[in-house]
Amino acid sequence: MQSTPVDAYSLPQRLLHWGVALLIFFNLLFPDGMNEWHRAMRRGAIASADQVSAANIHAYAGIAILALAIVRVCLRLVKGAPPVVSQEPAIFRLVAKVVHVGLYAFIFAMPVTGIAAYYFGVDPAGSLHADVLKVILWALIAAHVAGALVHQFYWKSNVLRRMTIGR
Repeated sequence: MQSTPVDAYSLPQRLLHWGVALLIFFNLLFPDGMNEWHRAMRRGAIASADQVSAANIHAYAGIAILALAIVRVCLRLVKGAPPVVSQEPAIFRLVAKVVHVGLYAFIFAMPVTGIAAYYFGVDPAGSLHADVLKVILWALIAAHVAGALVHQFYWKSNVLRRMTIGR
């Protein structure tokens, strides 16, 4: 466990953050392949090779998110995290904590429900994954980005800097 306070995230932590973010945005913005495969399966049709390929890309990106999230949590336990910004009001610190916990939970829940649906045919998990969890994840991402921008442009803290270039 990290015992010395840190003032920025390590390079591996930053790379994992942005790598996971890119994979999440890829899957959120381009779910069409999985959707087409799912529609074909629901109609009782045989999915085309293109549909299976596109669905597999979506699934593999989700599995990569899950694997990288595990590495990320382990690295955070070892390396620690910078302290919260002191000029942030207490209510915003609470909101930030809730949003971060929510993001971590969804970084695990989305791939798990997707795997359950795609590989094991658990239809309720697929509905939860594609409908409810997806909307909540978008809201959490919006709150996370808004918080980073408020820190950067309103409080003028270094929160955004320590997850981009470090110190």
